Amino acid sequence: MDQATSVIELRQYVQHWKDHGHSIAFIPTMGNLHAGHMSLIEKGQALCDRSICSIFVNPMQFGPNEDWDHYPRTLESDIEKLEAVGCDLVYLPAASELYPEGLDRISQVQVTDLTDNYEGKHRPGHFTGVATVVLKLFNIVKPDVSVFGKKDYQQYRVISKMVEDFNLDVQIIGQETTREPSGLASSSRNQYLDATQLETAAMIYRQLQQTAQQIEQGARDFDSLEKTAIENLDGAGFTTDYFAICNAETLQPASADDRNLVILVTAAVGQTRLLDNIEISLW
Repeated sequence: MDQATSVIELRQYVQHWKDHGHSIAFIPTMGNLHAGHMSLIEKGQALCDRSICSIFVNPMQFGPNEDWDHYPRTLESDIEKLEAVGCDLVYLPAASELYPEGLDRISQVQVTDLTDNYEGKHRPGHFTGVATVVLKLFNIVKPDVSVFGKKDYQQYRVISKMVEDFNLDVQIIGQETTREPSGLASSSRNQYLDATQLETAAMIYRQLQQTAQQIEQGARDFDSLEKTAIENLDGAGFTTDYFAICNAETLQPASADDRNLVILVTAAVGQTRLLDNIEISLW
């Protein structure tokens, strides 16, 4: 697997591949890779001739109460996993490479409508940081395809809308969530849970499935369904930030006429916030 740390170096690889007619799939990450990340790379490999993964712990998407310095960095094992799955190139930029004048002087990308609620409300500025760095990375790599996990469903929609709004020449692919045997969504945050907490955390997906089943069977009092789900989760020991039944495209509160829905949930076990969702099609 090749490695690049600078924009110039990365573009040399990309240009060489494009000169030979190769299509390129790009998977941006912050490292600390797990099975979910590997599924994104494998999806990209199935769609394109070459795969590029970036590892960059983006300081711009961390809020004032979030510790960028202590975000887990596991570069050695990350590279081993990427090599094992056959990734062609890993891009490892420094913050000074992507933000040469610092964060205070960088142009910012704000994706309207989709970022006002849920993670956008709980983590102000987070999606501005995500959208800005992803736009920079797209302009550097110029991929044909980029794969994003649907576990972070709001992020997936934010990136999709940014690409649409700015007429970017890249196809965004949403990859289904990789799950543990218990149903718990694969996440870097799971490493902070002890055995008892891991067992408890699996209830999040079970609650999502239960609520989705009620909707599929005709329930339309979404406020009541949300309230009951939060009571169930909190009663099981979670601290639930939100459990929201939404239009799957706009992420606005679902109406009885909507046919494509997504339920978004974030709930904490101890100090660990866990994110998950489930999509529902009523056609």
